[in-house]
Amino acid sequence: MRLPASAHTSLPWRIHELTRDFSVEDVWSFRTPGAGPGDFPAMLAATRAAGGPATLNGPARFLFALRWRLGAIFGWDGASAGFGTRVASLRDRLPDDLRAAPHGPHSPALPLEPVYELDRESARELANGTVHAVMHLGWVPGENGDHELRMAVLVKPNGRFGRLYLAAIAPFRYLVVYPALTRQWERAWRAHRERTSPR
Repeated sequence: MRLPASAHTSLPWRIHELTRDFSVEDVWSFRTPGAGPGDFPAMLAATRAAGGPATLNGPARFLFALRWRLGAIFGWDGASAGFGTRVASLRDRLPDDLRAAPHGPHSPALPLEPVYELDRESARELANGTVHAVMHLGWVPGENGDHELRMAVLVKPNGRFGRLYLAAIAPFRYLVVYPALTRQWERAWRAHRERTSPR
């Protein structure tokens, strides 16, 4: 479910310290029935086990494949557009306590680099010719007493082209990608509950 930006900005996440020059592009919530305050690591593990874009439904996979193809043609994803060349990683901004914290495993299924991973929030980032983006995942109490997963996408577009690109893909994110991701992650949580609930 799509949420207003304030659903992310109003909470005291550590990511705010690192992303003052980013803007909130999207905030999305995921239902995790039966989740407790200590279940964030289990939810992260469930999302990783579910796989990345290659395991989404057909329309979402097509959009990702099209994006990678266009990136290859126009050079959006080359080394010169990424970390250490066009932009610096958020890991270069980490305060000492976050630098010493776990940053989460690399996943070949996800085109995102880990920044940090705490007991109720994590951050991953990507940089290419269009944008420097951060995917922040947070664990918050829901209205029914369960905890829920909340995702915020923070962006710093690469100039005017990056802003136009984000505007152009917005309908595809809302109509195809996020609904597919919602089904995948909520299904992953239900599978985790089925495996771990007492019989």
